[in-house]
Amino acid sequence: MVTSILRNLKTLSHSLWYWLALILIGIGLLAVALFYQYVLDELPCLLCIQIRMWVLLLVMIAFIGLFVRRNQLLNSAAQLSVALVALGFVERSYFLLGTERGFIEGDCGFDLGLPAWLALEEWLPSVFYVHRACGYTPEIVFGITMAEALMLLSVTLLLASVVIALASFLRQGY
Repeated sequence: MVTSILRNLKTLSHSLWYWLALILIGIGLLAVALFYQYVLDELPCLLCIQIRMWVLLLVMIAFIGLFVRRNQLLNSAAQLSVALVALGFVERSYFLLGTERGFIEGDCGFDLGLPAWLALEEWLPSVFYVHRACGYTPEIVFGITMAEALMLLSVTLLLASVVIALASFLRQGY
């Protein structure tokens, strides 16, 4: 049974549908963020923009993974990259949740701190411009805030991506 599960996970790691799902999840998350910003007038804070950057990186890696999925080494590298992005996503989501709930005290200003060669806030201010200080995220549904939803989603992504990344490193005949 374990062998069957591992084989299925390895197959999933090379699947077109897996990579497309990651792309759609990422684009969906960005669309929801922009909906909240432009339709519901919930302006993003520094941590929200940093999370958007992690999600954009996830989409970019998933696009690469889509094209290299048949190459064992490159697919495994893409899988590992997804897991690392998920780890960054978890860290920023935890910080956002901690700031909202008050168990993390941090300085959350308006400067992304990006180098001049990666001036996302200047290139795409409609997506990556910090509008307000951290401390509050809107309620999404049933009393669940955006910070709580992002925490749950990021941890789920991390767990799934680590398991799939590990399975992608298995030998072909497993």
